[in-house]
Amino acid sequence: MGFARACSVALVGVEGVVVEVQADLEPGMAAFTLVGLPDKSLVESRDRVRAAVVNSGAEWPQKKLTVGLSPASVPKGGSGFDLAVACAVLGAAERIDPATIADVVMIGELGLDGRVRPVRGVLPAVLAAAEAGYEQVVVPEQTAGEAALVPGVSVLGVRSLRQLIAVLCDEPVPEEPDDGRGRPDALPAGLMIPGTGLAPAAGRGDGPRPDLADVAGQPRPRQALEVAAAGGHHLLLSGPPGAGKTMLAERLSAVLPPLTRQESLEVTAVHSVAGLLPPGEPLVSRAPYCAPHHSATMQSLVGGGNGMPRPGAVSLAHRGVLFLDEAPEFSGKALDALRQPLESGHVVVARAAGVVRLPARFLMVLAANPCPCGRHSLTGAGCECPPSVVRRYQARLSGPLLDRVDLRVEVEPVDRADLLGRGGRGESTEVVAARVRDARARAAERLAGTPWTTNSEVPGHELRTRLLVAPGALAAAERDLERGTLTARGLDRVLRVAWTVADLRGADRPDASDVAVALELRTGIQRGVPMGVGQR
Repeated sequence: MGFARACSVALVGVEGVVVEVQADLEPGMAAFTLVGLPDKSLVESRDRVRAAVVNSGAEWPQKKLTVGLSPASVPKGGSGFDLAVACAVLGAAERIDPATIADVVMIGELGLDGRVRPVRGVLPAVLAAAEAGYEQVVVPEQTAGEAALVPGVSVLGVRSLRQLIAVLCDEPVPEEPDDGRGRPDALPAGLMIPGTGLAPAAGRGDGPRPDLADVAGQPRPRQALEVAAAGGHHLLLSGPPGAGKTMLAERLSAVLPPLTRQESLEVTAVHSVAGLLPPGEPLVSRAPYCAPHHSATMQSLVGGGNGMPRPGAVSLAHRGVLFLDEAPEFSGKALDALRQPLESGHVVVARAAGVVRLPARFLMVLAANPCPCGRHSLTGAGCECPPSVVRRYQARLSGPLLDRVDLRVEVEPVDRADLLGRGGRGESTEVVAARVRDARARAAERLAGTPWTTNSEVPGHELRTRLLVAPGALAAAERDLERGTLTARGLDRVLRVAWTVADLRGADRPDASDVAVALELRTGIQRGVPMGVGQR
């Protein structure tokens, strides 16, 4: 009779639970039983592990074998338990010393030839192991850089089970050829994320990003983009096709400040679980950009899928930009599902397999045409849509959703002078990003000692009682509140935007001109505010 145990990690969303893998050998007819609430992919590990052990030169025990995964109440799935199961079996068979693997966390899939294959979610798994007090982790060689991001953990990257056995038994480590395939769980460009219908967003690497100077004209939308980046405010761009709405949105993530170390770990954990970390880039250091197609389902936006829910677009855009182009074409259920994460910064997905809490603090940008044909205007010139069709089209963006959008800007068609460059090029991304960084630093200094870092996160009560604007600055906003053109939530959001505008121009607190800019950016009603007010 032999017994051994190793450890692995079960992922529930982007959070990990350390699982003890116990192997017990008893005399009797040769059999392999796996218990502990495994899913189908984990049940199939019995055949993978047996073939991998034999093809690695070790002898498979011809006894009654029981492998238990504890705690048994936690759902377990995926192929990441293969390595721990194989080592626990070899420990019970006394091929390796059980004491050497008792406190080692092992994560990796085994090929039938014994090669160790990468799996998704290595970073959150190693984070969970470190929080549980484990100091030694074994992972596939391709994901060793990802695991090494966690401080205080000793990481061993292996190419094969044969190499791991040699290390554990203090034997010469055999050379294993590198198959050169990198991360097989990473998706080629253009393919969809399984179970979501989403394509991986580009722009996470260190390559060049589109420059804001490429946008012709559009001074007011450019100002709104800068305010959105500085304060983390959601933005609606409305205008005819070809005016530059998508160009503006695609350049927003480059204007955002670089991620802090903690934010990078949060974002990398989500992308690791989704299998979207590109080869050679274990840490996401820049704000992500996610732009799902308007045919995306509610599950693909907020998270879901078969079995345990997986991250959706709102989580893939965590600490970055979620761009919904042709927003009225999204289903009403999908759009309304965004209301809760917009307020809370996370999404809770409940399924039969369990409840998962996923991070979702993103900056949302909506782009919409004024009508189905896109040519509707105040004069109605060129528009062939009946008024009833225009009303129904515009009503697809519900009032409760729009009430959570701080900035609403009309993007007018570009005139000939701007398009041909006769009006001069606008400011570059580098110049605007520098102002955004200064504004965010000013807000962070003001909010030091609070749970908030950007103006968009500050509760309305704090804005009305502690962070006071200049005397008389709210006169115009109060009139709009009395007329019913502003809701109570809308007034709070105007205050947040006014603080951001003041931060951009280096003021200690907002005055009447800052509030006027905030009102114009929220309501779209021209208030005679000169262009450039609120900026340096």
